Amino acid sequence: MTKGVILIAGPTASGKSAVALALAEALGGSVINADSMQVYRELPVLTAQPTAVERERAPHHLYGILPVSDPCSAGRWQALARAEIEAAHEAGRQPIVVGGTGLYLTALTEGLAAVPAVSAEVRDGLRARLRRDGLAALQAELSRRDPEMAARLPAGDRQRILRALEVLEATGESLLAWQRRDGLPGLAQPWCGVVLDLPRETLYRRCDARFDAMLEAGILAEVEATMAADPELPAMKALGVPELRRYLRGESDRASAAAAAKGATRRYAKRQQTWLKSKMMSWNWVESQDSESFFQRIIPIVSQFLLTLSE
Repeated sequence: MTKGVILIAGPTASGKSAVALALAEALGGSVINADSMQVYRELPVLTAQPTAVERERAPHHLYGILPVSDPCSAGRWQALARAEIEAAHEAGRQPIVVGGTGLYLTALTEGLAAVPAVSAEVRDGLRARLRRDGLAALQAELSRRDPEMAARLPAGDRQRILRALEVLEATGESLLAWQRRDGLPGLAQPWCGVVLDLPRETLYRRCDARFDAMLEAGILAEVEATMAADPELPAMKALGVPELRRYLRGESDRASAAAAAKGATRRYAKRQQTWLKSKMMSWNWVESQDSESFFQRIIPIVSQFLLTLSE
């Protein structure tokens, strides 16, 4: 077994998981999750985690490993993914990292700034203040305490404003100062990155069809089981969760909730495509309409990469 790593990226509903599984079966590989929502165990259907049958066909790792109450950061995921890559190599299996979370993939390949972990006490305290005082008050505080950082963030960017304040509260230093220091390195092993590219209208149809299938498979029950969870938790922002939570609270009907969730999913897929094209143009881009065609076009790329490593 050569010590290379295969990475599969693409927008939601593009068929990444099916391609990764086919590659794992063809190459004797292990599939490693790089989706920020698939790490949470309470939402397996809604986040499209591999089924029991798929897990029997090839080993899958980092799926459903955390409760929704335990947020996962890019740094934490990077450490877990590196450990799984090493374990796959030691077991003589080909690591295949797959997911649509661009920050996770770039954290793995390019490394991360040395930002320390933030305690649950600090994180929960800021979320409580957000609910009490509103985002504008927190943004004004960040502008007062860390104007350089605040100037870099778009107005209304809740997650990044909270993150900047968390680091400031926990360490007494700006997030920018931490980002400028040496941090976690990227992959030492050679890697081959592939991006799945579909026509936008095809992708939108796949997004809609998948959400309909998820409704039939029971995602309402999954969301209902998390109704007591803090709405500011990352998992509560998963595609479809906010809309279905509103439906379960009686604030909308089922058809309206489904339509809103589909719209949010399509917009997210569009943003993913834009981000991938701006950040990963050096990867191997493969165009197709379906997973089987993707596999047939990707396997020569991957095979050449592995052959080069063995020379």
